[in-house]
Amino acid sequence: MQKISKTAEDDQRLDVAVSAMADCSRSQAAKWIEAGQCAVNGVARAKTSFKVQAGDLVEITVPDPVELTVEKEDIPLDILYEDEDVAVVVKPWGMVVHPAPGNESGTLVNALLYAMEDLSGIGGVKRPGIVHRLDKDTSGLLMIAKNDLAHESLSRQLKERTMDKRYLALVDGNLKEEAGLVAEPIARSKKDRKKMAVDPEGREAFTEWKVLERLKNGALLEVHILTGRTHQIRVHMQYIHHPVAGDPIYGAKNGIKASRLMLHAWKLSFDHPRTGERLSFVAEPPQEYMKILDRVRRETK
Repeated sequence: MQKISKTAEDDQRLDVAVSAMADCSRSQAAKWIEAGQCAVNGVARAKTSFKVQAGDLVEITVPDPVELTVEKEDIPLDILYEDEDVAVVVKPWGMVVHPAPGNESGTLVNALLYAMEDLSGIGGVKRPGIVHRLDKDTSGLLMIAKNDLAHESLSRQLKERTMDKRYLALVDGNLKEEAGLVAEPIARSKKDRKKMAVDPEGREAFTEWKVLERLKNGALLEVHILTGRTHQIRVHMQYIHHPVAGDPIYGAKNGIKASRLMLHAWKLSFDHPRTGERLSFVAEPPQEYMKILDRVRRETK
């Protein structure tokens, strides 16, 4: 274990203070805080939003790094594009993006390590090449960085919102408008730490949507996310009372029946890290998605 101690110079959130002290991301700082590894003036604090005052003594207990290995696995992978810098793949529904406790194998990363010789190392041992992620139950397009230069460029495009990511979402209920914007901050739920929720103290999140097709008791939407918060589309759609069909966490009990989450990463555009050329990709929904959508369409007639 390593101890880091510092006197706060400004009034700020605890996660911001810890991130600056330990030179780590706010998400990593939040994990340490929620695990009870951060104290203010000798008192452990578990809320990331706790306000640190100038002059407070902040102490962080950083766990020792664990030696990790991730095995290559010969798993079929749908690669739409690949060059020396980037790749674009289609993640199937039900596949976890990177290894985690309880999912050490069978992930997209295991498949990437087998299929590609080079992947960026910025994401660490368990996330080589991973610039952004999709939930296990979301299918569709993912970009992969094959070197650190590409990773930094793609990450910058995400941060500056010059990358374009669009999803197909089958949602419950009849929407009154043809299009809309949900601009509500998102944080981990105070009631259930496994969920995310709209929270005034959360990180800003923006989700644009428009109706592509109106169906019986639901609609097919094109969703454009301007930020990339965990479960963003699912949380925002639930917030406006039109949850994504088949959502086991945020879905409606009496909504459209679906055997999978009806969310698919449909379109992806970004600037090539080396050439600057604008690259655009489309991945049509997989067969199981279309079977459910076609069934709902038949019920509409």
